[in-house]
Amino acid sequence: MSAPVDHEADLFSEVVGQDQAVAALRAAAPRPVHAYLLRGAAGNGGLLAAHAFAASILCPDGGCGTCRTCRAALAGNDPDLHVIHRSGAMLSVADVHRMVMLAQRRPFQAARQVVIVTDVHLGGRAAPALLKTLEEPPGATVFVLLADDVPPELATVASRCVQIEFPPVPRATMLEWLAGRGVSPDVAAVVADSSGGNPERARVMIEDPDVAARAVLWSSVPDQLNDTGVVAAELARGLLASAERAVEPLRAEHAREIERLTEEAAEFGEKGLPGRKEITDRHQREERRWRTDALRAGLGALARAYRDRMTAQSIGGDAGAGVHAHAAADAVRLITEVAQALPRNPQETLLLQSLLVRLGALSV
Repeated sequence: MSAPVDHEADLFSEVVGQDQAVAALRAAAPRPVHAYLLRGAAGNGGLLAAHAFAASILCPDGGCGTCRTCRAALAGNDPDLHVIHRSGAMLSVADVHRMVMLAQRRPFQAARQVVIVTDVHLGGRAAPALLKTLEEPPGATVFVLLADDVPPELATVASRCVQIEFPPVPRATMLEWLAGRGVSPDVAAVVADSSGGNPERARVMIEDPDVAARAVLWSSVPDQLNDTGVVAAELARGLLASAERAVEPLRAEHAREIERLTEEAAEFGEKGLPGRKEITDRHQREERRWRTDALRAGLGALARAYRDRMTAQSIGGDAGAGVHAHAAADAVRLITEVAQALPRNPQETLLLQSLLVRLGALSV
Protein backbone atom coordinates (compact mmCIF):
# COMPACT_ATOMS: atom_id res chain seq x y z
CA MET A 1 0.00 0.00 0.00
CA SER A 2 1.31 3.45 -0.89
CA ALA A 3 2.00 6.02 1.80
CA PRO A 4 -0.92 8.27 2.72
CA VAL A 5 -1.16 11.41 0.64
CA ASP A 6 -2.97 14.51 1.90
CA HIS A 7 -5.34 15.45 -0.90
CA GLU A 8 -8.34 16.25 1.29
CA ALA A 9 -8.46 19.76 -0.15
CA ASP A 10 -9.19 18.11 -3.49
CA LEU A 11 -12.00 16.04 -2.01
CA PHE A 12 -13.72 19.06 -0.45
CA SER A 13 -12.76 21.57 -3.14
CA GLU A 14 -16.34 21.91 -4.42
CA VAL A 15 -17.68 22.84 -0.97
CA VAL A 16 -17.87 26.64 -0.90
CA GLY A 17 -17.60 28.81 2.20
CA GLN A 18 -18.00 26.06 4.80
CA ASP A 19 -14.54 26.03 6.33
CA GLN A 20 -15.64 25.12 9.85
CA ALA A 21 -17.82 22.24 8.67
CA VAL A 22 -15.12 20.90 6.36
CA ALA A 23 -12.51 21.11 9.11
CA ALA A 24 -14.78 19.13 11.44
CA LEU A 25 -15.35 16.40 8.85
CA ARG A 26 -11.66 16.16 7.99
CA ALA A 27 -10.81 15.75 11.66
CA ALA A 28 -13.50 13.08 12.10
CA ALA A 29 -12.68 10.96 9.04
CA PRO A 30 -9.76 8.92 10.50
CA ARG A 31 -11.85 7.74 13.47
CA PRO A 32 -15.52 8.35 12.67
CA VAL A 33 -18.33 7.74 15.13
CA HIS A 34 -21.55 6.05 14.08
CA ALA A 35 -23.65 9.04 12.96
CA TYR A 36 -23.35 12.63 11.75
CA LEU A 37 -26.09 15.14 11.03
CA LEU A 38 -25.24 17.85 8.51
CA ARG A 39 -27.70 20.70 9.04
CA GLY A 40 -28.36 23.27 6.34
CA ALA A 41 -30.47 23.93 3.28
CA ALA A 42 -29.95 21.66 0.30
CA GLY A 43 -27.32 23.27 -1.88
CA ASN A 44 -25.36 24.86 0.97
CA GLY A 45 -22.71 22.17 0.53
CA GLY A 46 -23.90 19.38 2.81
CA LEU A 47 -24.34 16.70 0.16
CA LEU A 48 -21.03 17.51 -1.54
CA ALA A 49 -19.31 17.39 1.85
CA ALA A 50 -21.02 14.09 2.70
CA HIS A 51 -19.60 12.45 -0.43
CA ALA A 52 -16.15 13.88 0.27
CA PHE A 53 -16.38 12.66 3.88
CA ALA A 54 -17.38 9.21 2.65
CA ALA A 55 -14.41 9.17 0.29
CA SER A 56 -12.11 10.08 3.20
CA ILE A 57 -13.50 7.19 5.25
CA LEU A 58 -13.52 4.57 2.50
CA CYS A 59 -10.23 5.39 0.77
CA PRO A 60 -7.41 3.01 1.82
CA ASP A 61 -5.08 6.03 1.95
CA GLY A 62 -7.41 8.17 4.03
CA GLY A 63 -8.75 10.32 1.23
CA CYS A 64 -6.09 10.58 -1.48
CA GLY A 65 -8.56 12.22 -3.85
CA THR A 66 -7.32 10.38 -6.93
CA CYS A 67 -7.86 6.64 -6.47
CA ARG A 68 -10.76 4.60 -7.83
CA THR A 69 -12.45 4.55 -4.40
CA CYS A 70 -12.31 8.33 -3.99
CA ARG A 71 -13.60 8.95 -7.50
CA ALA A 72 -16.38 6.42 -7.06
CA ALA A 73 -17.41 7.83 -3.66
CA LEU A 74 -17.53 11.38 -5.00
CA ALA A 75 -19.69 10.14 -7.89
CA GLY A 76 -21.88 8.02 -5.59
CA ASN A 77 -20.86 4.74 -7.24
CA ASP A 78 -18.67 3.10 -4.62
CA PRO A 79 -20.09 -0.26 -3.44
CA ASP A 80 -19.53 0.72 0.19
CA LEU A 81 -21.42 4.00 -0.15
CA HIS A 82 -25.22 4.00 -0.14
CA VAL A 83 -27.24 7.16 -0.71
CA ILE A 84 -30.89 7.12 0.35
CA HIS A 85 -33.18 9.73 -1.20
CA ARG A 86 -36.82 9.90 -0.17
CA SER A 87 -39.08 7.97 -2.52
CA GLY A 88 -42.00 10.41 -2.20
CA ALA A 89 -43.01 13.71 -0.69
CA MET A 90 -41.69 12.60 2.71
CA LEU A 91 -38.90 10.36 3.95
CA SER A 92 -41.01 7.29 4.67
CA VAL A 93 -40.74 4.34 7.02
CA ALA A 94 -40.04 2.21 3.93
CA ASP A 95 -37.11 4.50 3.05
CA VAL A 96 -35.69 4.05 6.54
CA HIS A 97 -36.18 0.29 6.38
CA ARG A 98 -34.18 0.28 3.16
CA MET A 99 -31.49 2.23 5.00
CA VAL A 100 -31.52 -0.34 7.80
CA MET A 101 -31.15 -3.25 5.38
CA LEU A 102 -28.20 -1.60 3.67
CA ALA A 103 -26.60 -0.71 6.99
CA GLN A 104 -26.69 -4.33 8.12
CA ARG A 105 -24.62 -5.51 5.19
CA ARG A 106 -20.94 -6.05 5.56
CA PRO A 107 -18.62 -3.66 3.75
CA PHE A 108 -17.71 -4.92 0.32
CA GLN A 109 -14.07 -3.83 0.17
CA ALA A 110 -13.40 -1.14 2.80
CA ALA A 111 -13.19 -1.45 6.57
CA ARG A 112 -16.42 0.51 6.86
CA GLN A 113 -19.42 1.48 4.79
CA VAL A 114 -21.18 4.84 4.67
CA VAL A 115 -24.93 5.43 4.40
CA ILE A 116 -26.01 8.95 3.41
CA VAL A 117 -29.67 9.87 3.96
CA THR A 118 -31.01 13.13 2.52
CA ASP A 119 -34.05 15.21 3.56
CA VAL A 120 -34.18 13.76 7.06
CA HIS A 121 -36.18 16.82 8.18
CA LEU A 122 -39.07 15.32 6.18
CA GLY A 123 -38.93 12.04 8.08
CA GLY A 124 -41.11 12.75 11.10
CA ARG A 125 -43.21 9.59 10.71
CA ALA A 126 -40.07 7.51 10.27
CA ALA A 127 -38.41 8.97 13.38
CA PRO A 128 -38.95 5.90 15.63
CA ALA A 129 -37.37 3.52 13.11
CA LEU A 130 -34.52 5.95 12.48
CA LEU A 131 -33.93 6.43 16.19
CA LYS A 132 -33.82 2.69 16.85
CA THR A 133 -31.18 2.22 14.18
CA LEU A 134 -29.02 5.04 15.53
CA GLU A 135 -29.29 3.69 19.07
CA GLU A 136 -28.27 0.21 17.94
CA PRO A 137 -25.93 0.99 15.02
CA PRO A 138 -24.16 -1.73 13.04
CA GLY A 139 -20.52 -1.51 14.00
CA ALA A 140 -19.08 -1.07 10.52
CA THR A 141 -21.58 1.53 9.28
CA VAL A 142 -21.24 5.31 9.44
CA PHE A 143 -24.49 7.24 8.92
CA VAL A 144 -24.44 10.73 7.43
CA LEU A 145 -27.86 12.38 7.69
CA LEU A 146 -28.71 15.59 5.86
CA ALA A 147 -31.48 17.91 7.04
CA ASP A 148 -32.52 21.47 6.30
CA ASP A 149 -33.40 21.84 9.97
CA VAL A 150 -34.43 19.72 12.94
CA PRO A 151 -38.19 19.77 13.68
CA PRO A 152 -39.25 18.85 17.23
CA GLU A 153 -40.21 15.28 16.31
CA LEU A 154 -36.62 14.63 15.19
CA ALA A 155 -34.86 16.27 18.13
CA THR A 156 -34.05 12.92 19.76
CA VAL A 157 -32.70 11.55 16.47
CA ALA A 158 -30.47 14.62 16.16
CA SER A 159 -29.21 14.14 19.70
CA ARG A 160 -27.77 10.75 18.72
CA CYS A 161 -25.59 12.36 16.03
CA VAL A 162 -22.61 14.64 15.83
CA GLN A 163 -24.20 17.79 14.40
CA ILE A 164 -22.35 19.95 11.89
CA GLU A 165 -23.86 23.17 10.58
CA PHE A 166 -23.91 24.25 6.92
CA PRO A 167 -25.28 27.80 7.09
CA PRO A 168 -25.87 30.08 4.10
CA VAL A 169 -22.61 31.28 2.61
CA PRO A 170 -21.90 34.97 3.44
CA ARG A 171 -22.41 37.40 0.58
CA ALA A 172 -18.77 38.51 0.56
CA THR A 173 -17.58 34.90 0.28
CA MET A 174 -20.08 34.23 -2.48
CA LEU A 175 -18.89 37.30 -4.41
CA GLU A 176 -15.27 36.20 -4.06
CA TRP A 177 -16.10 32.69 -5.25
CA LEU A 178 -18.10 33.99 -8.21
CA ALA A 179 -15.29 36.35 -9.19
CA GLY A 180 -12.92 33.38 -9.14
CA ARG A 181 -15.17 31.66 -11.64
CA GLY A 182 -14.92 34.61 -14.00
CA VAL A 183 -18.39 36.03 -13.32
CA SER A 184 -18.66 39.76 -14.00
CA PRO A 185 -19.20 41.98 -10.93
CA ASP A 186 -22.71 43.04 -12.01
CA VAL A 187 -23.92 39.49 -12.56
CA ALA A 188 -22.12 38.29 -9.42
CA ALA A 189 -23.99 40.86 -7.34
CA VAL A 190 -27.35 39.70 -8.73
CA VAL A 191 -26.49 36.03 -8.20
CA ALA A 192 -25.21 36.62 -4.66
CA ASP A 193 -28.39 38.52 -3.75
CA SER A 194 -30.72 36.04 -5.45
CA SER A 195 -29.11 32.76 -4.40
CA GLY A 196 -29.71 33.22 -0.69
CA GLY A 197 -26.18 32.12 0.18
CA ASN A 198 -26.72 28.81 -1.61
CA PRO A 199 -23.72 27.89 -3.82
CA GLU A 200 -25.54 25.13 -5.69
CA ARG A 201 -28.23 27.59 -6.70
CA ALA A 202 -25.55 30.10 -7.65
CA ARG A 203 -23.70 27.50 -9.79
CA VAL A 204 -26.77 27.05 -11.93
CA MET A 205 -27.74 30.72 -11.95
CA ILE A 206 -24.45 31.79 -13.54
CA GLU A 207 -25.34 29.58 -16.50
CA ASP A 208 -28.63 31.46 -16.88
CA PRO A 209 -28.30 34.34 -19.36
CA ASP A 210 -31.52 35.89 -18.04
CA VAL A 211 -30.59 36.04 -14.36
CA ALA A 212 -29.88 39.78 -14.36
CA ALA A 213 -32.92 40.56 -16.52
CA ARG A 214 -35.10 38.56 -14.12
CA ALA A 215 -33.98 40.64 -11.15
CA VAL A 216 -34.71 43.83 -13.13
CA LEU A 217 -38.16 42.48 -14.04
CA TRP A 218 -39.12 41.97 -10.40
CA SER A 219 -37.55 45.27 -9.31
CA SER A 220 -39.56 47.16 -11.92
CA VAL A 221 -42.92 45.91 -10.66
CA PRO A 222 -43.66 48.88 -8.31
CA ASP A 223 -43.44 51.31 -11.23
CA GLN A 224 -46.02 49.33 -13.22
CA LEU A 225 -48.62 48.67 -10.56
CA ASN A 226 -51.97 50.29 -9.99
CA ASP A 227 -54.94 49.05 -8.03
CA THR A 228 -56.57 47.17 -10.94
CA GLY A 229 -56.72 43.42 -11.30
CA VAL A 230 -56.01 43.59 -15.04
CA VAL A 231 -52.50 44.97 -14.54
CA ALA A 232 -51.85 42.60 -11.63
CA ALA A 233 -52.90 39.59 -13.72
CA GLU A 234 -50.65 40.58 -16.62
CA LEU A 235 -47.67 41.17 -14.37
CA ALA A 236 -48.27 37.90 -12.54
CA ARG A 237 -48.23 35.97 -15.82
CA GLY A 238 -44.91 37.53 -16.79
CA LEU A 239 -43.32 36.89 -13.39
CA LEU A 240 -44.46 33.25 -13.29
CA ALA A 241 -43.19 32.72 -16.84
CA SER A 242 -39.80 34.09 -15.81
CA ALA A 243 -39.69 31.65 -12.88
CA GLU A 244 -40.41 28.78 -15.26
CA ARG A 245 -37.57 29.89 -17.55
CA ALA A 246 -35.29 29.99 -14.52
CA VAL A 247 -35.58 26.21 -14.25
CA GLU A 248 -34.18 25.59 -17.74
CA PRO A 249 -30.47 25.72 -16.74
CA LEU A 250 -31.16 23.22 -13.94
CA ARG A 251 -32.89 20.87 -16.37
CA ALA A 252 -29.82 21.09 -18.60
CA GLU A 253 -27.59 20.36 -15.58
CA HIS A 254 -29.71 17.33 -14.72
CA ALA A 255 -29.41 16.02 -18.27
CA ARG A 256 -25.62 16.34 -18.04
CA GLU A 257 -25.65 14.56 -14.68
CA ILE A 258 -27.59 11.61 -16.11
CA GLU A 259 -25.12 11.42 -18.97
CA ARG A 260 -22.11 11.59 -16.64
CA LEU A 261 -23.48 9.03 -14.19
CA THR A 262 -24.30 6.67 -17.05
CA GLU A 263 -20.74 6.93 -18.35
CA GLU A 264 -19.29 6.39 -14.87
CA ALA A 265 -21.54 3.37 -14.30
CA ALA A 266 -20.33 1.89 -17.59
CA GLU A 267 -16.75 2.45 -16.46
CA PHE A 268 -17.50 0.38 -13.37
CA GLY A 269 -19.07 -2.43 -15.43
CA GLU A 270 -22.76 -1.51 -15.15
CA LYS A 271 -24.93 -2.10 -18.23
CA GLY A 272 -27.24 0.76 -17.37
CA LEU A 273 -27.59 3.49 -14.76
CA PRO A 274 -28.48 1.93 -11.38
CA GLY A 275 -31.36 3.72 -9.66
CA ARG A 276 -32.25 5.75 -12.74
CA LYS A 277 -35.90 6.18 -11.65
CA GLU A 278 -34.87 7.41 -8.21
CA ILE A 279 -32.48 9.89 -9.80
CA THR A 280 -35.17 11.12 -12.20
CA ASP A 281 -37.66 11.50 -9.35
CA ARG A 282 -35.08 13.45 -7.35
CA HIS A 283 -34.45 15.72 -10.33
CA GLN A 284 -38.17 16.45 -10.63
CA ARG A 285 -38.36 17.37 -6.95
CA GLU A 286 -35.30 19.58 -7.29
CA GLU A 287 -36.81 21.34 -10.30
CA ARG A 288 -40.04 22.04 -8.42
CA ARG A 289 -38.06 23.39 -5.48
CA TRP A 290 -35.87 25.43 -7.84
CA ARG A 291 -38.94 27.08 -9.35
CA THR A 292 -40.18 27.95 -5.88
CA ASP A 293 -36.75 29.32 -5.01
CA ALA A 294 -36.80 31.44 -8.18
CA LEU A 295 -40.10 32.95 -7.07
CA ARG A 296 -38.76 33.59 -3.58
CA ALA A 297 -35.64 35.22 -5.04
CA GLY A 298 -37.89 37.43 -7.18
CA LEU A 299 -39.96 38.38 -4.17
CA GLY A 300 -36.71 39.26 -2.40
CA ALA A 301 -35.80 41.59 -5.27
CA LEU A 302 -39.28 43.11 -5.07
CA ALA A 303 -38.92 43.70 -1.33
CA ARG A 304 -35.52 45.35 -1.88
CA ALA A 305 -37.12 47.64 -4.48
CA TYR A 306 -39.61 48.88 -1.88
CA ARG A 307 -36.87 49.35 0.71
CA ASP A 308 -34.80 51.31 -1.80
CA ARG A 309 -37.79 53.54 -2.51
CA MET A 310 -38.26 54.21 1.18
CA THR A 311 -34.57 55.08 1.59
CA ALA A 312 -34.55 57.38 -1.45
CA GLN A 313 -37.66 59.25 -0.26
CA SER A 314 -36.17 59.70 3.19
CA ILE A 315 -32.84 61.00 1.85
CA GLY A 316 -34.61 63.26 -0.63
CA GLY A 317 -36.58 64.98 2.11
CA ASP A 318 -39.96 63.96 0.68
CA ALA A 319 -42.67 65.76 2.68
CA GLY A 320 -44.66 62.55 2.78
CA ALA A 321 -41.71 60.36 3.67
CA GLY A 322 -43.37 59.09 6.82
CA VAL A 323 -46.47 57.96 4.95
CA HIS A 324 -44.35 56.38 2.24
CA ALA A 325 -42.17 54.62 4.80
CA HIS A 326 -45.24 53.11 6.46
CA ALA A 327 -46.59 51.96 3.10
CA ALA A 328 -43.22 50.50 2.10
CA ALA A 329 -43.05 48.60 5.39
CA ASP A 330 -46.55 47.24 4.69
CA ALA A 331 -45.39 46.21 1.21
CA VAL A 332 -42.39 44.32 2.58
CA ARG A 333 -44.62 42.59 5.14
CA LEU A 334 -47.07 41.46 2.44
CA ILE A 335 -44.21 40.20 0.24
CA THR A 336 -42.68 38.31 3.15
CA GLU A 337 -46.01 36.60 3.91
CA VAL A 338 -46.28 35.42 0.31
CA ALA A 339 -42.67 34.16 0.29
CA GLN A 340 -43.37 32.17 3.46
CA ALA A 341 -46.52 30.67 1.89
CA LEU A 342 -44.79 29.35 -1.25
CA PRO A 343 -43.38 26.11 0.25
CA ARG A 344 -46.95 25.10 1.17
CA ASN A 345 -47.77 24.70 -2.57
CA PRO A 346 -50.46 27.38 -2.88
CA GLN A 347 -52.20 28.33 -6.12
CA GLU A 348 -49.35 30.52 -7.29
CA THR A 349 -51.25 32.58 -9.86
CA LEU A 350 -53.96 33.65 -7.42
CA LEU A 351 -51.43 34.23 -4.64
CA LEU A 352 -49.26 36.48 -6.80
CA GLN A 353 -52.18 38.35 -8.34
CA SER A 354 -53.62 39.05 -4.90
CA LEU A 355 -50.25 40.34 -3.69
CA LEU A 356 -49.84 42.65 -6.68
CA VAL A 357 -53.34 44.10 -6.27
CA ARG A 358 -52.65 44.86 -2.61
CA LEU A 359 -49.25 46.35 -3.42
CA GLY A 360 -50.83 48.52 -6.10
CA ALA A 361 -53.24 49.96 -3.55
CA LEU A 362 -50.41 51.19 -1.32
CA SER A 363 -49.07 54.74 -1.61
CA VAL A 364 -45.37 54.07 -2.06
